[in-house]
Order: sequence, then C-alpha cells, then structure tokens
Amino acid sequence: MLLLIVVLVFSIAVGAKQLPLAEVWHGLLHSDSAEYAVVHRMRLPRTLLGLLVGAALGLAGAVMQALTRNPLADPGLLGINAGASAAVASAAAFLGVSTFDGYVWFALLGAATVTALVYAVGGGRGATPARLALAGAALNATLYSYVSAVMLLDAASLDRLRFWTVGSLASAESTTVVKVLPFIVTGLLIALAAARPLNALALGDDAARALGARPALIRGAVIVAVTLLCGAATAACGPIVFVGLIVPHLVRALTGPDLRWLLPYCAVLAPVLLLAADVLGRVLGRPGELQVGLITAVLGGPLFLYVVIRGRVARP
Repeated sequence: MLLLIVVLVFSIAVGAKQLPLAEVWHGLLHSDSAEYAVVHRMRLPRTLLGLLVGAALGLAGAVMQALTRNPLADPGLLGINAGASAAVASAAAFLGVSTFDGYVWFALLGAATVTALVYAVGGGRGATPARLALAGAALNATLYSYVSAVMLLDAASLDRLRFWTVGSLASAESTTVVKVLPFIVTGLLIALAAARPLNALALGDDAARALGARPALIRGAVIVAVTLLCGAATAACGPIVFVGLIVPHLVRALTGPDLRWLLPYCAVLAPVLLLAADVLGRVLGRPGELQVGLITAVLGGPLFLYVVIRGRVARP
C-alpha cells in the first residue's frame, strides 16, 4: 500500500509538462490557480483510471491463471482484450460509436464471446495449458488482424482509434472514471469472493464438490468477473498487455498460491506497475509521451522471460 501511494503521488506530480511540486500541490487544492486544469482535468483522472484499470487487469490475470491452471493465462495473450478491441473497432467503423458509453457494451460483448471461445476451443473442463495458449494465440492474432484491417480501410476509425489500440491513459476524463467504476468494482468483488472456491477447485472437481464448492458456478462467476474487468478496462483505455500476466507471478513469490492472499496483493500491485509505466512513458517521451501499452510491452516481455529462465514461474 505504501508503494502504491508513492506511485500515485508520482503520477499526479510528474507529467509531460514539468511543474514544481509546490505548484502541483497548489493546483490540487485551489481551483483559481493556473495549474488546476492540468492537475484536475488531466493528471488526477488519469491516475484514478490507471488505478482502476491496473487492479482490473491484475485480478483478471490471477483468476484466469487459477481457473485454467495455466501460468501463461493473461487477458492479452488469450485474446480477451483482442475480442473487446475487435468489437469496439467494429462499433466505431460500422456504427459510428465514438464514446465510452457505446464502447463499453461492445467491449463486454467481445470479451465475453472470446472468453467462451477460448475455453471451448481449448477443451472446456479438460483444457490443458498448452491448448488454451494455442487457442488464445490463434484468436488473438486473427482478431488483431481484423482490427488492423478495419482501421486501415476506414480513415475516420484510424484517427479515432490509433492511440487507443496501443493502450493509453492519455485520454482519461473524470466522466470515464465514473462510468467505468461500477463495472470494475463489480468484477473485483466477484473475483475476490471466488478466492476460496478457486482454492478448492485447484484440487480437482471431485475434491471441490466434497468440500462444498460448485465447480460450474465457480467457472461461470469467474468468466463473468473476467468479462467485466477486461471489457471495461479495454473500453476505457484500449488493450494493455503483460500486466495481468507478470503481476500474479511476482506476487505468488511473496504470498504463495493461496488466492485469499494472492488476489488482494494483485489488486494493489498491478496498479503500481501500470502507473509506474505510465509515468515512465511521460518522462521518456517529453515533450510528448509514450503510450503506457508500449511501456508495459517493452518492460513486461523481458521481465517475464527472466522469470521463466530463472524458474520462478510456479504453476497456479
């Protein structure tokens, strides 16, 4: 929590435009100051959105790894973010949708559809990590190719979505934070409530039933939670990869496999990673900025390879 507070402070204090800390503090407290617009209309909504989206992606990755028993499960790698992106791109290109109110419902539909497809193609309850990874990779490549084709064939969609498809917090607004909040909070509560049943499910369906759990209900609840978390996060700031993949592995080294500890830690530490990457993108890209999706991809890929090579990837 202390680390998260430090990153939150940096996210508000540091930006593409350099402001002394005293001016940032003055702009945070006084609406008549020149810095008020920068702090309240840009940095504060961006920070709050990064907090919500980071928690959503980290928790989604953790419950997906637990449900599928696949250490490579991640909303980005299994195609769930791609499904949400394809649905949003279609809505923007063919239906003229251009606001979050419209994006979110299409993103939820796309995320739910791809979640069900990956689970079905991967073998359902008999799915293996390899089959799930292959099914997700195939759908991921197909859907992102579709998104690229839609954007290239429609100049208006390209202008609207070219930064969104990379994954960005730059367009965050206070209204977006308010609108995305119910979806993410609902998904977070469902995921956290599933921690104990998922622990039982890790022992196998028969053992879980003997302990009083209901495997079908648990799987359905987790799919609903992942759909809400990934759909809302993708609708708000586009597809961001590696946050849901790497954070559970780092947290598991601290907490062990018990999801009652793992999930809350992921909900706290995933925003740390996302907001730190966003601040780094603002500093490195001055006077412009680098999109947070690019930073997480650059940092997440080598970090995950390092964890794999060092043998620290524990099976959920």
